[in-house]
Order: sequence, then C-alpha cells, then structure tokens
Amino acid sequence: MHKSNSTINIYSQGRKTMAKGGFVLAILALVAVQSLAGDPSPVQDFCVADLKSEIFVNGLPCKNPELATPDDFFFAGLDKPSNTDNKVGFNVTLVNAARLPGLNTLGVSIARLDYAPYGLNPPHTHPRGTEVLTVIEGTLLAGFISSNPDNKLFLKTLHPGDVFIFPVGLIHFQFNAGDSPAVAIAGFSSQNPGLIVIADALFDSSPPIPDDVLEKALQVDKKIIEALKAQHKV
Repeated sequence: MHKSNSTINIYSQGRKTMAKGGFVLAILALVAVQSLAGDPSPVQDFCVADLKSEIFVNGLPCKNPELATPDDFFFAGLDKPSNTDNKVGFNVTLVNAARLPGLNTLGVSIARLDYAPYGLNPPHTHPRGTEVLTVIEGTLLAGFISSNPDNKLFLKTLHPGDVFIFPVGLIHFQFNAGDSPAVAIAGFSSQNPGLIVIADALFDSSPPIPDDVLEKALQVDKKIIEALKAQHKV
C-alpha cells in the first residue's frame, strides 16, 4: 500500500521542520554554554604562560610544557602588606597569570587587599570575573549595586572570617570602618579579572570625556567637573 502524495508531502515537511527546529535548539544550546563560560577552559594539564612571547592571543601563549618548573606554579609575598599611603588609603597585591604564569588558562586569580584606617577600595568593577572576598583582619563595610533599573545596594559589615561575593561586572566597594588596618583576601573567577575604577574612568580617561557630556550625565556645573578632573590627575 502506497502513501498518497499529500501524505508524503506532509511527512517530508514535518521532517524538515523538525530538522530546522533541532538545528535552532543546537545553536541556542551552544549560545547558552558560551554565555555561561568564563575564561577559556584548558584542554591540557597546564599552560604555563610564556611572558616573553610576542604572540598575541586571548590570554597568554604557552611555553613548552617540558620546560615547566615548580616555580611556574609558585608565588611568595601575600603575607607582606602593601603601601596604603595614598589618597584613598588602600592598595592591592594582585596575583594573576602575568605574575604567576602557572595560572594561565586555569580561570582563577587571587589578591591581597590592604586598607589603612578608614581606607577605601573605591567603587569599581571587574569586567571578567566574579570576586569572593574573605576578611582576615579588621572590619569592612562592603557592598555592590545591581544593574538597572533597580540599582539596589547590597551592603554588609564584615568581620574576620566573613565572606562576601561581588558578582561579575557589578560596581562594588569596601571601606575600612575601623581605626586600625584591615586585610582581606580576594579570589577571582578569571586569570585576569580586569579593573575599572569608576571615578578614574570618568575623570581621567585618555583622551578626556568632554565636559559637556559629563555635565549632562551627572547633572552638575562645569566647575565641579573641572575640579573632579583635577583631583584625579596623576
């Protein structure tokens, strides 16, 4: 018994529709996976960064694994405080793939944060990494702001042993609320999380953002813009 032409056409069209639907689902799944990814995942045991290479890639090129040594996976110095004698009373010792070559392609990095009494880590973002902050000494007031339209502030007072999360890309800060130095350790979900200090980006860009743009964006007088730019000049 043979199928009619109309039945065959309907069956054929149905298979084509299913094929197209499967293709679309596959593309959507691929996009979803890519959107969840952070740094590229390694496809070998390690990829020690070749810091002398002139090749430009997404991340850092690898040196021959046969030439890797234990020192490629070692960094000393997070026990030492950094100099906080500056305008904001804050400094950071960042250990990323550029300083610890063995981190290359592993998608993580770490930092020591030092705060003078009442020192501030100014509002900033890490465009490529989520941050996990652990307080070691002192008391910190830490917070982050959600994106538009809510712009909700999540604020918490942290003590030694407390942990706080700053989601990737969101503006956040820490303030030493005590009259003695404070120390924290931060872990990042990127070998190079990046840093954008909001005030520096606005008032000390190169070339500078036109005053007319900042006046309208911030709704303040030009004299205030000029004063803020003068404060941020190195």
